[in-house]
Amino acid sequence: MPQQREIRADFDRETIVVYQAYSPQIAEPALDAQRFVPPFSFQRMTWIKPSFLWLMHRSNWGQKSGQERVLAVRITRSGWEEALAAGVLTSFAPGAFTSHADWSEKFTNARVHVQWDPERSLRGAGLPCSSIQVGLSRHVIRTFVEDWIVGIEDYTPRVRKIYDFLQSGRADRAKRLLPPERVYSVSDEVRRRLLIDE
Repeated sequence: MPQQREIRADFDRETIVVYQAYSPQIAEPALDAQRFVPPFSFQRMTWIKPSFLWLMHRSNWGQKSGQERVLAVRITRSGWEEALAAGVLTSFAPGAFTSHADWSEKFTNARVHVQWDPERSLRGAGLPCSSIQVGLSRHVIRTFVEDWIVGIEDYTPRVRKIYDFLQSGRADRAKRLLPPERVYSVSDEVRRRLLIDE
């Protein structure tokens, strides 16, 4: 059984996969360039998520307007860990901050925001464990795009196939197409600040 808060992801020794969903107008140039280019905005926060099923819930399997293309963005683990090290939780938590004022100051000045949301099952039900979302501010986005991204893959056909299997009652076949995710370990300092369970 997963811990209440732990990072689960598809990763290897050097890289980790995070998921994002965009309109074709943003996704297609990004796939061609293998990095994000205009009309992708470098001026607003972008959220990266290592949980495939959480993004499926968020984008309704790539059916929401502006989220029709699901991208698997492979980034360096060093970049991911840099983001986590700079991350500040989006809400006050007594175990992570000395006071509400301490949290408020850190949050206001944070270059990276982190929040925990209920993880999702294959059918979208909330699970009793959480999924991490990492928000990169405009101060970090160029580093993300220019230094961290190793490659971008279009997962839209895979998403449609999984969704079609679900709609036709073949959940077992859908499950076999899910990307592999396992627990990603972090330093004690990051675990303490982001309330990640042992």
